[in-house]
Amino acid sequence: MTDNPTPAPLADELETLFARKKALADARWPLPPRPRIFTISNQKGGVGKTTTAVNIAAALSQQGARVLVVDLDPQGNASTALGVNHQSHIPGTYEVLIGTHSIAQVVQKSSDNALLSCVPATINLAGAEIELVGLEHREFRLRQALVDFLGSADGTDYHYVFIDCPPSLGLLTLNAFVGASEVLIPIQCEYYALEGLSQLLGTIDMIRDNLNPRLVVSTILLTMFDQRTNLAQQVAEDVQQHFPDTVLKTLVPRSVRVSEAPSFGQTVVAYDPSSSGAIAYAEAALEIAQRGGPV
Repeated sequence: MTDNPTPAPLADELETLFARKKALADARWPLPPRPRIFTISNQKGGVGKTTTAVNIAAALSQQGARVLVVDLDPQGNASTALGVNHQSHIPGTYEVLIGTHSIAQVVQKSSDNALLSCVPATINLAGAEIELVGLEHREFRLRQALVDFLGSADGTDYHYVFIDCPPSLGLLTLNAFVGASEVLIPIQCEYYALEGLSQLLGTIDMIRDNLNPRLVVSTILLTMFDQRTNLAQQVAEDVQQHFPDTVLKTLVPRSVRVSEAPSFGQTVVAYDPSSSGAIAYAEAALEIAQRGGPV
């Protein structure tokens, strides 16, 4: 009696994943000459925003880049995925915004690897929107903190900063937009994918005109792609048609492994690096690295 052969479709899929992983290993991963600061934003929830932030950060750090993730969402999901402590007594982005701590005082190493760090978000951040209203230069609090940190001995060798925003357009997100030079927008390949995008782009235009002229939408990433459905294919085509110079070629698929990883305090890049989701996020990170930042 002989073993049953592996079904051809599964064998083909495994061979393709192996080839993609080898291509990533053989690729050139250039490091930027100065830190690239991204805001990961979409006021529509459930589009893979936090997942995108932590996995692209992890993929870049695995290739030798030193990366900082700033968790600006009171839910603290990015902090959880990176395996850093964000209990209420732990200082983090809240203390940075109100000015009692510097980034250097609150930054923690991720459990993923030594080159990946995180400024954690605690539940205290939920009240920051109200407290910021009465503070001077309220829109520039994060920007100044990042300038101070990246210009200090602790922050001079960072290559990337990713700011994970809450799904809203309040003062926390405004601080992220003012503090960044690039915006990365994850868009799910589902119905209503483009809903609210025009509002987000309009907000970014206003911020560029009034607060941060350096800000550009440099990257759009299509997430939750299901190649079995015509709808996902159509959404991907629509986004690529509307934003041909901005959208990445990489499509991030729906993946059980991507959903499982945070429960283990890990990114999927660390949890299951051979999975389709991990490879897709690594490919997206490579595209970002090879494209370079805005001139």
